[in-house]
Parts: sequence; C-alpha cells; structure tokens
Amino acid sequence: MGSVKLSQNSPLKRFINFAYRKGWFNVGRALFAKSLTVINYHRINDPHQAGFDSFLPNVSAHPKDFDLQMEYLARWFNVVSLTDVTNWLRNGKDLPPYAALITFDDGYLDNYTEAYPILRRHNFPAVIFLTHGHIGTDAPFYWDLAAYCFYHTQTDAVLFPDNTNEKWANEAQRKLISQRWIEALKILPHTEKLKWVEKLPERLNVSIPQGYFQKLMLNWDQVREMSQNGIEFGGHTLTHPILTRVSPEQAEKEIHGSKLAIERELGQEISGFAYPNGRQADVNAEVEKLTQNAGYQAAFTLQNGPTTLQEVRRNPFAIRRIFISHLHTLPRYALLTHRINRYRK
Repeated sequence: MGSVKLSQNSPLKRFINFAYRKGWFNVGRALFAKSLTVINYHRINDPHQAGFDSFLPNVSAHPKDFDLQMEYLARWFNVVSLTDVTNWLRNGKDLPPYAALITFDDGYLDNYTEAYPILRRHNFPAVIFLTHGHIGTDAPFYWDLAAYCFYHTQTDAVLFPDNTNEKWANEAQRKLISQRWIEALKILPHTEKLKWVEKLPERLNVSIPQGYFQKLMLNWDQVREMSQNGIEFGGHTLTHPILTRVSPEQAEKEIHGSKLAIERELGQEISGFAYPNGRQADVNAEVEKLTQNAGYQAAFTLQNGPTTLQEVRRNPFAIRRIFISHLHTLPRYALLTHRINRYRK
C-alpha cells in the first residue's frame, strides 16, 4: 500500500511539476471521458505532528492537502456516489463523464473529524469501507499496534518472522525497520501473523494503556451521523485479514459477516466492499465470487486505476482504485488520477 518517495529535486519530480504547470496531464482527456476514477484514502491527518505514534503510511493527506485535492476533483471530475455507480450497474442510469468516486478504508476517526467537514464544504459524497470489528472498540489494527510499540520502545532491536534480528541506531533507522517489520507480516498466514503481533509488546518491552486505541477509530454514532449526511458505508471484512491467506470458509465469514453487521448497525443495505490490502495477490476469482454471493454489488481492489466503464461493467468485483499517500504533491496527485497511472507497475 506504499508509494514511491521522490526526492525534492529529482529529475522525475521536476518533470511532473513542469508537466502539471503546463497542463499536459489534461491533453487528450476526452479520450478517457467514459471512465471511473476511484480514489483511495485511509487517514486525513497531520503526519508531522509531535507524538504521532500510529502507522504513518496510512496517512493519506494533511487536511489542507486533502482540501486542495477536492478542489482539483471539483475542477476536472464529476464526483459520484457509490449509489450512483450501483444504479448505473443495475439500471443503466448514466454516469457523468469523468466520474470519480472518493473512498476511505478501515474507519479511522479522522475520517469524521478532518475529512467529513471538507467533504461537506465541497458537497461531495464519499464511501467509507468499515472493518467492523474495529469500530467503536479498543482493538487496534496490527500495523497501528506495531507502530505504537516501535515508537515507544527503549530497546534497539527486533526479531523478524524469518528469525533475523535487526538493530537500529537512530530514529530514522527505527522508523524504516518498523515499516519493514509490518510489511513482513503481510506475507504470513493470518494465524501466524496474529501470533507475531501478540508477542511484539513484550519483545519491545512496551506497555499499552487500556483504551488507548479507541481514539483512533470511528464509533457507531459518528457513522450514523455521516450516513444521514451524504457519506455511504461499505464492508471491509470483520477483522481485516488478507482474504487469499485464510481459508475459503473464513473468507466467506469475513466478507458476509461484515455486510450483515454493518447493515444491522445502520438499518439499511450496503452495496460495496473493499478487499483488505487489495493488491493482485490479495484477490482472486474465488474471493470475488464470495463477495458477489454475499450480496455486494461492487467491490474494489488497490490496483492502479482509473478504469474504463466497459471494464467496470465487465467485472464490477475488481474495480481499480488509486492509493493516495501524504507524500503525494498536488502535481503527483494529478498524475495519479490520469489514465496513464493504470499502466504503472
């Protein structure tokens, strides 16, 4: 889910900035008018604030940058809702040219405190894909628990799942190793990953205050308030396993269970699902079929977009999304939402 960091004066960054100023990203746009550009956010927050001790790569944008990105969408796209997309899929109701859908994954509190007011100011709909088991609870995602432990530890080394022991000598090295440790867990079977996460606080000699992670996540009152004011919600499993790394039975429980649980809380049907992690290895035909069988009408990956409307209609359970990072400048954002991005490796 990460992104390539460009140095401040790299030739590529200078070219992107130059092309953006010259308007090159909008040359030939009419050729891609019949498309769906789905943009993926996680958190909207200040990544540079003192004491930030959760998973930094999940910060998609500073609130000021998010506001600028919404202004960019208002200028160049027609922002649609998930209901608009599913109505088009079911009933053939036309989508506007240059349709864009704004999505968020997981259900972080700053979706409500930071993103929601900005979305309302722009009169934009959006959809938040909730990991049900983390909403209104003190249950952290493993990456946030790990980030907390690495931030607060007084030790200088950690054991990796391949039994190598890596040490750090300064804060920059600690941050790098912590992110590598979190990424290393993604390739493990789900049950083994949970064992490594459970042991980490003890291995790093960190004590976590009770209730600490509750401040990270939305609660159901906030979800219901947003639901009444233009924000839609979808499923993102119960506990966020990578669905190709659990049994089909467990995957079905995670996919279908999240739909039933969210519908019970909201008192209304939900129609969209986002695959955890969402890369090519994390979704397969069996997982897509389970999602369809659960009653969802559309599902979203994290493979590079945009997507032509023809592709969406051909398989609405593998819709591409564009991952946004706080490292992305506005010119980079313009490039990522350009049709050329879908061909990026």
